[in-house]
Amino acid sequence: MQQSDYPSRRLIIVGSITGNTNTLAGNIPPKANLGDLRGLAGGLNGTSGSPMIDGGKFDGAKAYKDSKVCNMLMMQEFHRRYHEQTGITFASLYPGCIATTGLFREHVALFRALFPPFQKYITKGFVSKKKQAKRLAQV
Repeated sequence: MQQSDYPSRRLIIVGSITGNTNTLAGNIPPKANLGDLRGLAGGLNGTSGSPMIDGGKFDGAKAYKDSKVCNMLMMQEFHRRYHEQTGITFASLYPGCIATTGLFREHVALFRALFPPFQKYITKGFVSKKKQAKRLAQV
């Protein structure tokens, strides 16, 4: 990337509003919380007694939210460490909620049926795959 002659060099990771506890989505349990990072002691492979960063019992929804927090923190740290010397911008971007993906395939049918219209008409966070792709491409 440093050798690119493109005028604006950047590394963007797709974020999620669910990792931000300052938002409605971020306050829906289970909340993202990295705790004291005790789960990292065993490399998140269960040797520490937990596959979760905070040392707790596995919860798929929380794991997703925690991973998004980690992605945001990683981009902030990369930007702090490397932007000045490389000129590369590091950031995370939440392009909107695509409520029609397979992400919720394990949820009950009622949730899968109600979540897209809830996102579209109540939270106004729903975006189509095409619109999300356009938002990402514009960055």
